[in-house]
Amino acid sequence: MATGSTAAETGWANQFGEWERRAAGLPKPAVIAIVVIAFLLWWPLGLAALAFMIWSRSMMCGPRSMERWQDKMNRMQAKMDRMRGRMGEGGFWQPPSSGNSAFDEYRAETLRRLEDEQREFQQFLERLRFAKDKAEFDQFMAERRRPSDNPPAPQ
Repeated sequence: MATGSTAAETGWANQFGEWERRAAGLPKPAVIAIVVIAFLLWWPLGLAALAFMIWSRSMMCGPRSMERWQDKMNRMQAKMDRMRGRMGEGGFWQPPSSGNSAFDEYRAETLRRLEDEQREFQQFLERLRFAKDKAEFDQFMAERRRPSDNPPAPQ
């Protein structure tokens, strides 16, 4: 197996590189229009144009776009770390300590009690909605079972 490339392979690679440079200079709406027109002319041509645009990285779908997304994720992680540092040891949902442990205990207990009351109220509302729905359904079924005075008209 030869390690060097043949003249035909080198020519194809050079031609592909030239097409890639030209495609990279086009604005994205033009690239999309080219792909759509190619699909309208003949679907295999459209498929080839789409594959070329993706592989030429003009649509930012290649390996370089992964680096870009990774950079964005790293920046977002750094921002989140800074936010966590600013919030202190209390975490995201808990306020930082006031320095007075008695007040912190009172605040934590009050918040816990309010959360319990909120949960109980939500459960009460669910039971109330269920009872209302059940009453409406029972009324519907009772009306449906009741013999009607007027028989339905034949059609």
